[in-house]
Amino acid sequence: MFLVPLLVTKPKFFTEKQMHKLKVSSYVLSGDPTQDYNLGDRISESSEELFQREQLKKEHGQLRRDNEEPKKQNEQFTKDNEKLKTEYEQFTKENEQLKKEIEQRTKENEQLKKEIERKKAQFKSAWREIPVYPDWRKEEFQTVNLTLDAATAHPALFLSEEGRRVTWQEPSQELPSCLQRFVSLPCVLGQLHVSSGRYFWEVEVQNTHSWDLGVCRNNVARNGRVTMSPQNGFWAIRLYDGEYWGLTSPETSLTLKEKPCRVGVFLDYEAGDVSFYNMTDESHIFTFSKQKFYGVLRPLFRLWSSDSGPLITVQMD
Repeated sequence: MFLVPLLVTKPKFFTEKQMHKLKVSSYVLSGDPTQDYNLGDRISESSEELFQREQLKKEHGQLRRDNEEPKKQNEQFTKDNEKLKTEYEQFTKENEQLKKEIEQRTKENEQLKKEIERKKAQFKSAWREIPVYPDWRKEEFQTVNLTLDAATAHPALFLSEEGRRVTWQEPSQELPSCLQRFVSLPCVLGQLHVSSGRYFWEVEVQNTHSWDLGVCRNNVARNGRVTMSPQNGFWAIRLYDGEYWGLTSPETSLTLKEKPCRVGVFLDYEAGDVSFYNMTDESHIFTFSKQKFYGVLRPLFRLWSSDSGPLITVQMD
């Protein structure tokens, strides 16, 4: 029997040698060229299907992996959303608590304001008898921005150009002699002349180690031995060697809770009162009360030595 080889379509994934073996096998098995053709065709189709299945399997796996990522993102988003929700609820609670605290503080402030107004009304009705609250007391006085009178300054005292600061200077200056100038006491007077009314001024003493502050009659003795006391026309307090004194006769020892940086002086001419306050802690220092003033009174400043430091009048609005 003469065998005629039948052309078989070359499978996509087979080599020439593989195709030859397949052809020979088909001849041997069937001896029918038609069978040989059908077998090659089926092998080609099976290989293509297998390839397609593998591709589909890979694509399916990729799709599954691609679907896993959005799922994870969604789970993370859910967790984040729950966390934000919890934080928002906590914030809401804290905000409500804060709101209640603000309302409580507002009520307390209103009550405190009413209490202050009540005390202030009481103070204003009897402020002369109550030696407290210098800030309220100032409302009853005329505030003065003092300058110093160079014509009254002792030769050892040096005044700044603006006339607000006095320091000790050595050697003493050569100044023209005049009746107004202090010769024995190292003092200087303020420019203010008072014969009526109520006046208030402040003096900075923070860096001053020994000083006298107060008021005196305009005609006090400037020369010779002079004792500073009300009998001689001086109403003042003193810091000397770390101790505070009211210059009464005899002198009165004073106890201060806190060292003053500024001293406030209140002069009420008609009432005959001179009061001194520590403006640092707003405490009362000393008062000369019910004095018999006559003539002109003037602010008084004294330094004791070159170690005393400066006295500075405070400029107030």
